[in-house]
Amino acid sequence: MISAGDNLSLTIEKPVAGGRMLARLDGRIILVSGAIPGERVRARVERVTKGVVYAAAAAIDEPSRDRRPAAGDPLCGGCLYAHVAYPRQLDLKARVVEDAFARVGQLALPGPVQVVASPEQGYRMRARLHVRGSQIGFFREGTHEICDVLQTGQLLPATCDALDRLDVARRSLGLEAVREIELAENLDASARVVYLDGQGPIDARQLDLLGATQGLTGVAAADGVCGDAYLIDVLTVGNGPPVSIRRHVLAFFQGNRYLLEALVAHVMGQLAPAERVVDLYAGVGVFSIAAAACGARVTAVEGDTVAAADLRVNAAAVGDGVVAIHQPVEEFLRGASVGVHTIIVDPPRTGLSREALEGLASLDARRIVYVSCDVATLARDTRRLVDGGYTLARIDAFDLFPNTPHVETVAVFDR
Repeated sequence: MISAGDNLSLTIEKPVAGGRMLARLDGRIILVSGAIPGERVRARVERVTKGVVYAAAAAIDEPSRDRRPAAGDPLCGGCLYAHVAYPRQLDLKARVVEDAFARVGQLALPGPVQVVASPEQGYRMRARLHVRGSQIGFFREGTHEICDVLQTGQLLPATCDALDRLDVARRSLGLEAVREIELAENLDASARVVYLDGQGPIDARQLDLLGATQGLTGVAAADGVCGDAYLIDVLTVGNGPPVSIRRHVLAFFQGNRYLLEALVAHVMGQLAPAERVVDLYAGVGVFSIAAAACGARVTAVEGDTVAAADLRVNAAAVGDGVVAIHQPVEEFLRGASVGVHTIIVDPPRTGLSREALEGLASLDARRIVYVSCDVATLARDTRRLVDGGYTLARIDAFDLFPNTPHVETVAVFDR
């Protein structure tokens, strides 16, 4: 009988989605944090459920050659893989993708998964920070405890300095009602905007004082904005012309400054010249605008109001190459007609709804390019697409969040 607080001697077998590593003991599955496959560890049990035991490595009896010192708090958001040498992190993420397709999708992959590497420091362009009393930062895993952003290395040092100055100004104004801060900056960090979310109003005078914070180009809140709430990114995608994208601080956008252009170029590489493309969950239009610049005729569909407003502006800037539609994807697909060459889908973490999958099938596209931030839902949807007549032609991955278990995956399906 295993109980919380027990210490277990375990051999770690393999990684699993979410950041823990799998071990077995007397037929029980143990998911262990802070370990690496191949290690012999002593793990302290945190909690026991009907099917799984959760534990944390307390001592490493036989360490992996890939173990390295983890700077800062390993449980701070964005650091769950920080104890693993970076090349091994990429291997672990490839194994997680393969395992999800085998276990969830009951599918073999067309070839080995290659994970494109990222610099580990200062990669992040977007972040949601939490404010609790005099502290501002990320949550520690599984808690509401605040840990310092700087130690994680995800943000640029200049970004951390600007956030420190903002927090000093916030506390001097007595703005205790601010609970969350949405941060966005552009590729070269020449623009940096924050959105303050809380339980009370922020008047124009307070916004002006916060907007004077060195290192920020805009401070926005529900009651107004000081400076500019928008950012402009200029992307160079392959041999194509530069692509300019406007986005609001609250609009979804891929978060890694070092891999954004590579990710977009990879997706563009799956399109043929002068194609008719439908871009679903188009966001502010990064794939749509890049595809239009490459000669495609694009219908871009986005349901979120903030992102759709940016999409309309970005589409207007490229003439008639992109038709922007503000509509839920399922609703659009109910009335869509056939004749599409390629569909790009970049859904939220929950993946495609059954209605969306049925709508995709009705379009009878030659190719689907599926960009996913959650490998389990991608594997589930792949099973459904394969059962519907598509073949999984290739799969690639991009390490948009180094030192974490997250991986961005691009799957290509052909009729």
